[in-house]
Order: sequence, then C-alpha cells, then structure tokens
Amino acid sequence: MTRKDHGILESVGLFLKNNKSLLRRAMIGAGVEAFLVKSRQGAFLVRPEDHGVGGSLIKRGEYGVDEIRRILDLVDSNSSTLFVGAHIGALVIPVSKNVKSVTAIEANPDTFYLLEQNILLNRCTNVCALQIAASDCAEKLEFIQSRVNSGGSKRMPVRHSYKYFYDQPHVIEVQANRLDAVVAERHDVIIMDIEGSEYFAFLGMQRLLAEARHLIAEFVPHHLKDVANVSVAQFLEPITPHFETLRIPSRGRTVERRSFLQELDRMYRLNEVDDGIVFSKKSN
Repeated sequence: MTRKDHGILESVGLFLKNNKSLLRRAMIGAGVEAFLVKSRQGAFLVRPEDHGVGGSLIKRGEYGVDEIRRILDLVDSNSSTLFVGAHIGALVIPVSKNVKSVTAIEANPDTFYLLEQNILLNRCTNVCALQIAASDCAEKLEFIQSRVNSGGSKRMPVRHSYKYFYDQPHVIEVQANRLDAVVAERHDVIIMDIEGSEYFAFLGMQRLLAEARHLIAEFVPHHLKDVANVSVAQFLEPITPHFETLRIPSRGRTVERRSFLQELDRMYRLNEVDDGIVFSKKSN
C-alpha cells in the first residue's frame, strides 16, 4: 500500500467515525451533556460524541490500562504526580488512589469541566486541577476542540491536516503559561499528553523537569511535524539535560542519553507512535 492509499483510507475512516458520532448525538438529543459511566477505573462523565477515551470507557469499561500500569510502576504512596493533559481524568483518578498527591493540568474548558466533576464523583481529595495550557510563555493560544476524539484537542496546528479538522472542531482561545510559573510543588513523575504542544511545554517547565525523577510523554511524529513544526532534535533539547535513560515500551528498548536522538529519529522516520516513552534519572 502506498502512502497516498494509506492517507485515503485514513480519511475515509475518520469520515465514517464522524458520521457515527453525529448519529449518536442526534439519537440522544442536544440537551444531553454527558453520560455517566461506571467503569473498572471509577465513575466518569463522558461526552456523547467522544469515541476516544469516552468510547473506550463505554464499550470496554476501561481505558489506558497499560499506561496506568506504566505509571504505577514508577510511584508509591508517598509520590506526587503531575498530569499535563489530564483530559477527563481516566488516568488521573486510578493513579490518585495510589499516590500522595496529583496535580492535573487541562487546557480544554469543556473537558476541564468534566475533569472537575469526575474528581468529585470519585472523591479524589488529593487531586488539584488547574485549567491552563502549557506553553513557553504567558499567552493566548488559538485552540481546536475536537469532538469525535476530545482527547485530540490541541493548539492550532501549523499545518491544517484533515485528520485534525474532520469533525468540524470549535476554534476557541485559551490562556497558556509556563508551568514553572503556575505549579510551585515538585513532582516525582510527570505524565504529558498534549497533542503536539510538548516542546513548548518543556521549554516552560525546566525547574519541574529538573526536580522530577521520571517523565512520561506521548511520541507522535505527525504532532512534531504538523502541530509544532519542530524536529526530533528540537523536541529533545529541553529534555535531555535532565534525564539519563529513555525507555521506549513499543520497541522494548532502553537507551542511554547519547542514543536518545538516534532512537527517536528512527521512530520519526518510520512514523512510529508510542503512547508513553519514559525518560528517567538514574538511581543514586
């Protein structure tokens, strides 16, 4: 299959997914803001159109099991964790039951509302939620609110690819800031999934990265290319000084700092995605 053929099939799949989402909305009515789902990870309010995180919670009663296990392997009951891109709390809620404290950052105001409600539903008294977009300075950002996959909401991409706009997302403005300026506490583990804004967030959280023992970040080549317009080398520049090893779960590899660029550049060229590559400091 050629790259062009793959692109056509991807576009058709996204078109069908969008139609399915619109049909669900039409069937339940415009007045329904959210479904209440009782999953194995807790109780969650999810948007009717959301076929991403919400769809997984509805259909399978769980979401991100491997990601949760990856986080729990790095924490204990005395740990503090920082989620950047907390979404509705599908990872935040179960992790919060196993750590001392959680700070949850979410930029999308609609999603942040559900995050707050889900924290209350699950009686998570050790979670502090902040509505802010992570960036390298205090600024207003143009932001797209994806509907079919609300977890795919993001800063306005540099390149307007169909895969970001197929569901006619709302375009809004959100407040952004450096996380070093809004998060005072140190955190042992930082989990980041912000759909292409990672590079800008890293620039604005050098203190937090220096204090953390582990950083878990989604690696998606088209986000680097089409959303942030940065190279792998640029992506790594604000991270590399703070961590000594990199584990890539999808490849079953752990490498030292000198091989960070080589490994991730290979993934970039092959368009390989990983839900959570793990940067770590070596134990003393």
